Amino acid sequence: HRFGRGLMRSAARMTYEQVEQDQDRFQPLYAAYRALIAERTRRGTLDLDLPERKVVLGPTGQVLSVAPRPRLDSHRLIEEFMVLANVAAAEELERLHRPCMYRVHAPPTDEKLANLRTFLAALGISLPPGDQVHPRDLDHVLRLVADTPEAPMVNEVMLRSQSQAAYSPDNIGHFGLALTRYAHFTSPIRRYADLLVHRAL
Repeated sequence: HRFGRGLMRSAARMTYEQVEQDQDRFQPLYAAYRALIAERTRRGTLDLDLPERKVVLGPTGQVLSVAPRPRLDSHRLIEEFMVLANVAAAEELERLHRPCMYRVHAPPTDEKLANLRTFLAALGISLPPGDQVHPRDLDHVLRLVADTPEAPMVNEVMLRSQSQAAYSPDNIGHFGLALTRYAHFTSPIRRYADLLVHRAL
C-alpha cells in the first residue's frame, strides 16, 4: 500500500441497496471482498450478529416503528475495505516510525470470561480451558447457536463479555478483529482519532 494526497471524482452516488442489486457491475470489488472475507475467516475474528436498528418517523416526528436494518453484502464489502485501510494506516505509521493513535481492544478479563463460561455452560456449551481464549473460539460459539432462539441472547451476552475498545498510543492489538495493529483512519471528518492519524501520515 501507499499513501498520498489525491482528489477523487465520484462517478456515481449509489446506495447500499443499489450496489447489492447490481453486483455483476461491481464484480472486481466483490471478488476482492470475498478474498478479504476468506482472510478474516483464516484469522478467526469475532463476528457478533447484532443488527442495527432503524427508527421510522412520521410526518410530525413521532416514532412509527423501530425495526432491524437489513445487513447486506454491500455493507460488509465497505466494512472490509475500511478495516483494510485502517490496518494499512497503522502499518505505514509504524514503517515511518511516526506516532500512531491505535484502536485497541483487549481480550476479555478473567472475571468476564468466567461469567461467560458459566452462562454458556447452562446452554451445554464450553470454551477451551485457560485464559488464552482466541476470538475464533468465541465465534465458534456464535456459529453453534446461529438460527436458534438463543442466538440473540448469546450474541448480547458475548458482547457484554468483551472489553471496551479504546484509543491508545500504545499498541496492544485488536482482539475482536484478531489484528496485531489497527488504527481508525476512514472517518477524519467525524472522529478526531482518524484526524490524528491523517495528520501523522
